[in-house]
Amino acid sequence: MREIVFDTETTGLDPLQGHRLVEIGCIELVNRFPSGRIFHRYFNPERDMPAEAFAVHGLSVEFLKDKPRFGEIADELAGFIEDAPLIAHNALFDLSFLNAELERCAKQIVARDRLVDTLMLARRRHPAGPNRLDDLCARYGIDNSRRTKHGALLDAELLAEVYIELIGGRQASLILVDVGRAQAATGRKRSAALRRPTPIASRLTEAEQQAHAQFVGRMGDKAIWLDYR
Repeated sequence: MREIVFDTETTGLDPLQGHRLVEIGCIELVNRFPSGRIFHRYFNPERDMPAEAFAVHGLSVEFLKDKPRFGEIADELAGFIEDAPLIAHNALFDLSFLNAELERCAKQIVARDRLVDTLMLARRRHPAGPNRLDDLCARYGIDNSRRTKHGALLDAELLAEVYIELIGGRQASLILVDVGRAQAATGRKRSAALRRPTPIASRLTEAEQQAHAQFVGRMGDKAIWLDYR
């Protein structure tokens, strides 16, 4: 199963008010595990950068002025996400900006039914909250010390870890085989074994292994992906 975890940065809160996308970061998951493939771009928004937005992500007009316009990479982005489910935190916000940019360059928009909203997942699992990304990182012991400002790729990397925790993927990956219960029926010797699934590295090409190692390296010593090795 292939999924894409993504995050965006923008010039403001509402694309209907003329605000634009300035950054997108995507992480590919295969069978709920990062493949090492990412998509990360900055965009020239062709407008000013409000002080409030700059305070959030630190992306200035000066930095963005030589970056491509969204329409120049729209096909490349579509080729990366393909038809995979899209996972985001407060997903309708990100989707509204993504679809506004796609409509602006006459490209097919992304259907809402492809979204998985980790904010909604978190609210169901932790109804008392808080459920911001930083709060969930703290709850699950995920190192977010590099997150001094918002950044689409870093936030997508953190969200990928949070998503795995929210859906119980970390626990589900450990398969407890308890043969002891069968002893009463079969009379055979009790035994129990805790087995991990086949390591992801054995299912990847050498290039994919290297890419995945780089991804894990960026996440630091506390990355939950280290538990799967």
